[in-house]
Amino acid sequence: MRNESFALLRTRLRTCLMVAGFALLFCALPAAAAPPSDGYTVVKKIPIPGQGSWDYLSVDEAARRLYVSHGTQVEVIDVDSLAIVGNIPNTMGVHGIAIAPELGRGFVSNGQSATVTIFDLKTLKPIADAPTGKKPDAIIYDPASSRVFAFNGGSNSSTAIDAATGKVAGTVDLGGGPEFAAADGNGFVYDNLEDESLVLKIDSRKLTVEKRWPTAPCASPSSLAMDRANRRLFVGCRSKVMAVMNADTGQVITTLPIGDHVDATAFDEATKLIFNSNGEGTITVIRQDSPDKYSVVETVKTLPRAKTMALDPKTHRLFLSTVESGQFEVLVVEK
Repeated sequence: MRNESFALLRTRLRTCLMVAGFALLFCALPAAAAPPSDGYTVVKKIPIPGQGSWDYLSVDEAARRLYVSHGTQVEVIDVDSLAIVGNIPNTMGVHGIAIAPELGRGFVSNGQSATVTIFDLKTLKPIADAPTGKKPDAIIYDPASSRVFAFNGGSNSSTAIDAATGKVAGTVDLGGGPEFAAADGNGFVYDNLEDESLVLKIDSRKLTVEKRWPTAPCASPSSLAMDRANRRLFVGCRSKVMAVMNADTGQVITTLPIGDHVDATAFDEATKLIFNSNGEGTITVIRQDSPDKYSVVETVKTLPRAKTMALDPKTHRLFLSTVESGQFEVLVVEK
Protein backbone atom coordinates (compact mmCIF):
# COMPACT_ATOMS: atom_id res chain seq x y z
CA MET A 1 0.00 0.00 0.00
CA ARG A 2 2.89 2.34 0.88
CA ASN A 3 4.73 1.54 -2.41
CA GLU A 4 1.54 2.13 -4.43
CA SER A 5 1.00 5.51 -2.73
CA PHE A 6 4.59 6.51 -3.44
CA ALA A 7 4.26 5.55 -7.11
CA LEU A 8 1.01 7.50 -7.41
CA LEU A 9 2.61 10.53 -5.80
CA ARG A 10 5.58 10.31 -8.16
CA THR A 11 3.26 10.13 -11.19
CA ARG A 12 1.31 13.16 -10.07
CA LEU A 13 4.50 15.12 -9.46
CA ARG A 14 5.81 14.28 -12.93
CA THR A 15 2.49 15.45 -14.47
CA CYS A 16 2.63 18.75 -12.59
CA LEU A 17 6.18 19.39 -13.73
CA MET A 18 5.21 18.74 -17.37
CA VAL A 19 2.25 21.13 -17.12
CA ALA A 20 4.43 23.78 -15.51
CA GLY A 21 7.01 23.38 -18.27
CA PHE A 22 4.41 23.90 -20.98
CA ALA A 23 3.14 27.01 -19.17
CA LEU A 24 6.64 28.49 -19.00
CA LEU A 25 7.22 27.73 -22.68
CA PHE A 26 3.92 29.40 -23.61
CA CYS A 27 4.79 32.51 -21.61
CA ALA A 28 8.24 32.69 -23.23
CA LEU A 29 6.81 32.70 -26.76
CA PRO A 30 6.56 36.18 -28.36
CA ALA A 31 3.06 37.65 -28.32
CA ALA A 32 1.30 37.68 -31.66
CA ALA A 33 1.45 41.09 -33.33
CA ALA A 34 -1.75 43.09 -33.04
CA PRO A 35 -3.58 43.41 -36.36
CA PRO A 36 -2.93 46.73 -38.07
CA SER A 37 -5.54 49.40 -37.46
CA ASP A 38 -7.78 50.26 -40.41
CA GLY A 39 -8.61 53.64 -38.90
CA TYR A 40 -7.00 57.06 -39.19
CA THR A 41 -3.65 57.74 -37.57
CA VAL A 42 -0.85 60.31 -37.53
CA VAL A 43 1.54 59.12 -40.26
CA LYS A 44 3.94 62.07 -40.40
CA LYS A 45 4.97 65.23 -38.60
CA ILE A 46 6.28 68.12 -40.70
CA PRO A 47 8.54 70.41 -38.61
CA ILE A 48 8.09 74.11 -39.37
CA PRO A 49 10.96 76.49 -38.46
CA GLY A 50 10.39 79.62 -36.43
CA GLN A 51 8.24 80.63 -33.50
CA GLY A 52 4.74 81.99 -33.16
CA SER A 53 1.11 81.11 -32.71
CA TRP A 54 -1.05 79.32 -35.25
CA ASP A 55 -4.66 79.10 -36.35
CA TYR A 56 -6.38 77.94 -39.55
CA LEU A 57 -5.01 75.77 -42.34
CA SER A 58 -6.37 75.76 -45.90
CA VAL A 59 -5.90 73.36 -48.84
CA ASP A 60 -5.77 74.56 -52.46
CA GLU A 61 -6.84 71.28 -54.05
CA ALA A 62 -6.12 72.33 -57.65
CA ALA A 63 -2.65 73.75 -57.01
CA ARG A 64 -1.83 70.97 -54.49
CA ARG A 65 -0.78 73.38 -51.77
CA LEU A 66 -1.43 73.63 -48.06
CA TYR A 67 -1.45 77.07 -46.43
CA VAL A 68 -0.56 77.11 -42.73
CA SER A 69 -0.98 80.19 -40.53
CA HIS A 70 2.07 80.78 -38.34
CA GLY A 71 2.45 83.93 -36.26
CA THR A 72 3.39 86.65 -38.73
CA GLN A 73 3.53 84.64 -41.95
CA VAL A 74 1.89 81.84 -43.89
CA GLU A 75 3.85 78.64 -44.54
CA VAL A 76 3.17 76.92 -47.86
CA ILE A 77 3.52 73.13 -48.18
CA ASP A 78 3.19 70.86 -51.21
CA VAL A 79 0.41 68.47 -50.18
CA ASP A 80 1.82 65.59 -52.24
CA SER A 81 5.54 65.75 -51.41
CA LEU A 82 4.86 67.29 -47.97
CA ALA A 83 7.80 69.65 -48.51
CA ILE A 84 7.80 73.35 -47.60
CA VAL A 85 7.77 75.28 -50.88
CA GLY A 86 7.46 78.90 -49.75
CA ASN A 87 5.87 81.42 -47.44
CA ILE A 88 3.87 84.65 -47.42
CA PRO A 89 5.54 87.10 -45.01
CA ASN A 90 4.27 90.13 -43.10
CA THR A 91 0.84 88.80 -42.27
CA MET A 92 0.69 90.15 -38.73
CA GLY A 93 -1.37 87.96 -36.42
CA VAL A 94 -2.50 85.75 -39.30
CA HIS A 95 -5.63 83.68 -38.68
CA GLY A 96 -7.03 82.26 -41.91
CA ILE A 97 -6.42 81.79 -45.63
CA ALA A 98 -9.07 81.80 -48.36
CA ILE A 99 -8.50 80.69 -51.96
CA ALA A 100 -10.18 81.99 -55.15
CA PRO A 101 -8.71 79.52 -57.68
CA GLU A 102 -10.50 80.89 -60.75
CA LEU A 103 -9.02 84.31 -60.05
CA GLY A 104 -5.54 83.07 -59.15
CA ARG A 105 -5.69 84.90 -55.84
CA GLY A 106 -5.42 84.08 -52.16
CA PHE A 107 -6.49 86.11 -49.12
CA VAL A 108 -5.03 86.17 -45.61
CA SER A 109 -6.78 87.64 -42.56
CA ASN A 110 -4.33 89.60 -40.37
CA GLY A 111 -5.69 89.95 -36.85
CA GLN A 112 -3.13 92.44 -35.58
CA SER A 113 -3.17 94.86 -38.50
CA ALA A 114 -6.93 94.65 -39.28
CA THR A 115 -6.24 93.93 -42.94
CA VAL A 116 -6.54 91.17 -45.52
CA THR A 117 -3.42 90.47 -47.57
CA ILE A 118 -4.18 89.59 -51.19
CA PHE A 119 -1.53 87.41 -52.86
CA ASP A 120 -0.84 85.70 -56.18
CA LEU A 121 -1.42 81.94 -56.01
CA LYS A 122 1.41 81.11 -58.43
CA THR A 123 4.17 83.37 -57.12
CA LEU A 124 2.93 83.83 -53.52
CA LYS A 125 3.77 87.52 -53.93
CA PRO A 126 1.52 90.05 -52.15
CA ILE A 127 -0.70 92.12 -54.45
CA ALA A 128 -2.49 94.49 -52.10
CA ASP A 129 -4.01 94.92 -48.64
CA ALA A 130 -7.69 95.52 -47.94
CA PRO A 131 -8.94 97.09 -44.68
CA THR A 132 -11.28 95.16 -42.38
CA GLY A 133 -12.91 95.55 -38.98
CA LYS A 134 -11.06 94.82 -35.75
CA LYS A 135 -9.32 91.47 -35.39
CA PRO A 136 -10.31 89.66 -38.59
CA ASP A 137 -10.27 85.95 -37.91
CA ALA A 138 -12.07 83.37 -40.07
CA ILE A 139 -12.08 84.09 -43.79
CA ILE A 140 -13.81 82.34 -46.72
CA TYR A 141 -14.34 82.82 -50.44
CA ASP A 142 -17.89 82.79 -51.82
CA PRO A 143 -17.83 81.85 -55.54
CA ALA A 144 -21.47 82.89 -56.11
CA SER A 145 -20.80 86.56 -55.35
CA SER A 146 -17.05 86.45 -56.11
CA ARG A 147 -16.48 87.99 -52.70
CA VAL A 148 -14.24 87.19 -49.78
CA PHE A 149 -15.75 87.45 -46.31
CA ALA A 150 -13.48 88.25 -43.36
CA PHE A 151 -15.15 87.78 -39.98
CA ASN A 152 -14.06 90.41 -37.49
CA GLY A 153 -13.92 89.10 -33.92
CA GLY A 154 -13.19 92.53 -32.49
CA SER A 155 -16.10 94.38 -34.10
CA ASN A 156 -18.82 91.69 -34.44
CA SER A 157 -18.97 92.18 -38.19
CA SER A 158 -17.92 90.76 -41.53
CA THR A 159 -16.04 92.68 -44.21
CA ALA A 160 -16.95 91.72 -47.79
CA ILE A 161 -14.15 92.19 -50.33
CA ASP A 162 -14.52 91.99 -54.12
CA ALA A 163 -12.10 89.18 -54.94
CA ALA A 164 -11.26 90.49 -58.41
CA THR A 165 -10.56 94.13 -57.52
CA GLY A 166 -9.57 93.84 -53.86
CA LYS A 167 -11.98 96.65 -52.98
CA VAL A 168 -14.25 96.52 -49.92
CA ALA A 169 -17.84 95.87 -51.07
CA GLY A 170 -19.47 96.45 -47.70
CA THR A 171 -19.76 95.43 -44.07
CA VAL A 172 -22.31 93.11 -42.45
CA ASP A 173 -23.29 93.76 -38.83
CA LEU A 174 -23.52 90.33 -37.19
CA GLY A 175 -24.67 91.25 -33.69
CA GLY A 176 -22.25 88.90 -31.93
CA GLY A 177 -18.80 87.36 -31.99
CA PRO A 178 -18.25 85.40 -35.22
CA GLU A 179 -16.37 82.13 -35.47
CA PHE A 180 -16.01 79.95 -38.55
CA ALA A 181 -18.11 80.15 -41.72
CA ALA A 182 -19.17 78.17 -44.81
CA ALA A 183 -20.52 79.17 -48.24
CA ASP A 184 -23.16 77.14 -50.06
CA GLY A 185 -22.12 78.25 -53.56
CA ASN A 186 -25.61 79.57 -54.25
CA GLY A 187 -25.30 83.02 -52.71
CA PHE A 188 -25.52 82.34 -48.99
CA VAL A 189 -22.81 82.35 -46.35
CA TYR A 190 -23.30 80.75 -42.93
CA ASP A 191 -21.47 81.80 -39.79
CA ASN A 192 -21.36 80.75 -36.12
CA LEU A 193 -21.87 83.26 -33.34
CA GLU A 194 -20.11 81.44 -30.51
CA ASP A 195 -21.16 83.81 -27.73
CA GLU A 196 -24.81 83.79 -28.83
CA SER A 197 -25.06 80.07 -29.80
CA LEU A 198 -26.49 81.02 -33.17
CA VAL A 199 -25.89 80.23 -36.84
CA LEU A 200 -26.44 83.15 -39.22
CA LYS A 201 -27.59 82.85 -42.83
CA ILE A 202 -26.11 85.78 -44.79
CA ASP A 203 -27.08 86.87 -48.30
CA SER A 204 -23.66 87.28 -49.93
CA ARG A 205 -24.94 89.65 -52.65
CA LYS A 206 -27.24 91.86 -50.55
CA LEU A 207 -24.87 91.74 -47.54
CA THR A 208 -27.74 91.22 -45.14
CA VAL A 209 -28.40 88.70 -42.37
CA GLU A 210 -31.42 86.72 -43.56
CA LYS A 211 -31.81 84.26 -40.66
CA ARG A 212 -30.57 83.80 -37.09
CA TRP A 213 -30.97 80.20 -35.96
CA PRO A 214 -30.35 78.85 -32.43
CA THR A 215 -28.05 75.83 -32.25
CA ALA A 216 -29.50 74.39 -29.00
CA PRO A 217 -28.87 71.87 -27.55
CA CYS A 218 -25.45 72.56 -29.10
CA ALA A 219 -23.85 75.47 -27.17
CA SER A 220 -20.92 77.75 -28.08
CA PRO A 221 -20.56 76.81 -31.77
CA SER A 222 -16.97 77.26 -32.92
CA SER A 223 -16.56 75.25 -36.14
CA LEU A 224 -18.62 74.75 -39.27
CA ALA A 225 -18.64 72.62 -42.43
CA MET A 226 -21.27 71.96 -45.08
CA ASP A 227 -22.66 69.16 -47.22
CA ARG A 228 -23.77 71.35 -50.12
CA ALA A 229 -25.53 68.60 -52.03
CA ASN A 230 -27.81 67.63 -49.14
CA ARG A 231 -28.06 71.14 -47.63
CA ARG A 232 -26.70 70.12 -44.23
CA LEU A 233 -24.54 72.17 -41.88
CA PHE A 234 -22.20 70.44 -39.42
CA VAL A 235 -21.73 72.65 -36.37
CA GLY A 236 -18.98 71.79 -33.87
CA CYS A 237 -19.74 73.09 -30.38
CA ARG A 238 -17.65 73.56 -27.25
CA SER A 239 -20.40 71.72 -25.35
CA LYS A 240 -18.82 68.54 -26.75
CA VAL A 241 -21.41 67.85 -29.42
CA MET A 242 -21.70 68.31 -33.17
CA ALA A 243 -25.09 69.47 -34.43
CA VAL A 244 -26.50 68.62 -37.85
CA MET A 245 -28.60 71.54 -39.11
CA ASN A 246 -30.86 71.92 -42.12
CA ALA A 247 -29.31 74.77 -44.12
CA ASP A 248 -32.70 75.91 -45.45
CA THR A 249 -34.87 75.79 -42.32
CA GLY A 250 -32.37 76.02 -39.47
CA GLN A 251 -33.78 72.87 -37.86
CA VAL A 252 -31.30 70.98 -35.67
CA ILE A 253 -31.79 67.43 -36.92
CA THR A 254 -29.56 65.63 -34.44
CA THR A 255 -26.48 66.01 -32.24
CA LEU A 256 -23.59 63.60 -31.70
CA PRO A 257 -20.88 63.50 -29.00
CA ILE A 258 -17.40 64.80 -29.91
CA GLY A 259 -14.20 65.62 -28.03
CA ASP A 260 -13.40 68.66 -25.92
CA HIS A 261 -12.50 72.10 -27.34
CA VAL A 262 -13.43 71.55 -30.99
CA ASP A 263 -12.11 74.22 -33.35
CA ALA A 264 -12.46 72.79 -36.86
CA THR A 265 -14.92 70.58 -38.74
CA ALA A 266 -14.42 69.13 -42.24
CA PHE A 267 -16.70 67.10 -44.50
CA ASP A 268 -15.31 64.62 -47.04
CA GLU A 269 -17.93 64.42 -49.76
CA ALA A 270 -16.48 61.25 -51.29
CA THR A 271 -16.30 59.16 -48.10
CA LYS A 272 -19.27 60.81 -46.33
CA LEU A 273 -17.13 61.28 -43.23
CA ILE A 274 -17.20 64.34 -40.98
CA PHE A 275 -14.10 65.18 -38.94
CA ASN A 276 -14.07 67.29 -35.77
CA SER A 277 -10.60 68.24 -34.49
CA ASN A 278 -10.49 68.78 -30.74
CA GLY A 279 -7.94 70.65 -28.63
CA GLU A 280 -7.78 67.75 -26.17
CA GLY A 281 -5.76 65.90 -28.84
CA THR A 282 -8.37 63.91 -30.73
CA ILE A 283 -10.39 63.86 -33.95
CA THR A 284 -13.98 62.62 -33.69
CA VAL A 285 -14.97 60.90 -36.95
CA ILE A 286 -18.68 60.77 -37.78
CA ARG A 287 -20.23 58.93 -40.72
CA GLN A 288 -23.16 60.32 -42.69
CA ASP A 289 -25.39 57.26 -43.14
CA SER A 290 -28.05 59.42 -44.79
CA PRO A 291 -28.77 63.18 -44.77
CA ASP A 292 -30.66 62.77 -41.48
CA LYS A 293 -28.83 59.82 -39.91
CA TYR A 294 -25.28 59.87 -38.47
CA SER A 295 -23.03 57.70 -36.33
CA VAL A 296 -19.72 58.13 -34.53
CA VAL A 297 -17.25 55.66 -36.02
CA GLU A 298 -13.85 56.52 -34.57
CA THR A 299 -11.83 58.69 -32.22
CA VAL A 300 -8.35 59.41 -33.58
CA LYS A 301 -5.52 60.29 -31.21
CA THR A 302 -3.46 63.31 -32.31
CA LEU A 303 -1.64 65.72 -29.97
CA PRO A 304 -2.82 68.28 -27.41
CA ARG A 305 -3.74 71.68 -28.93
CA ALA A 306 -4.04 70.20 -32.44
CA LYS A 307 -7.46 71.76 -32.87
CA THR A 308 -7.28 73.41 -36.31
CA MET A 309 -7.52 71.23 -39.39
CA ALA A 310 -7.79 71.11 -43.19
CA LEU A 311 -8.87 68.27 -45.50
CA ASP A 312 -7.39 67.38 -48.89
CA PRO A 313 -10.37 65.95 -50.83
CA LYS A 314 -8.10 64.21 -53.35
CA THR A 315 -6.02 62.11 -50.94
CA HIS A 316 -8.45 62.27 -48.00
CA ARG A 317 -5.56 63.33 -45.79
CA LEU A 318 -6.07 65.62 -42.82
CA PHE A 319 -3.59 68.28 -41.73
CA LEU A 320 -3.41 69.76 -38.23
CA SER A 321 -1.11 72.30 -36.54
CA THR A 322 0.37 72.10 -33.06
CA VAL A 323 3.54 72.45 -31.00
CA GLU A 324 5.36 69.46 -29.54
CA SER A 325 8.32 69.97 -27.18
CA GLY A 326 8.69 73.55 -28.42
CA GLN A 327 8.65 72.56 -32.11
CA PHE A 328 5.87 73.88 -34.34
CA GLU A 329 4.73 71.15 -36.71
CA VAL A 330 1.99 70.02 -39.05
CA LEU A 331 0.50 66.60 -38.40
CA VAL A 332 -0.49 64.45 -41.38
CA VAL A 333 -3.38 62.07 -40.62
CA GLU A 334 -4.62 59.35 -42.98
CA LYS A 335 -5.77 55.75 -43.13
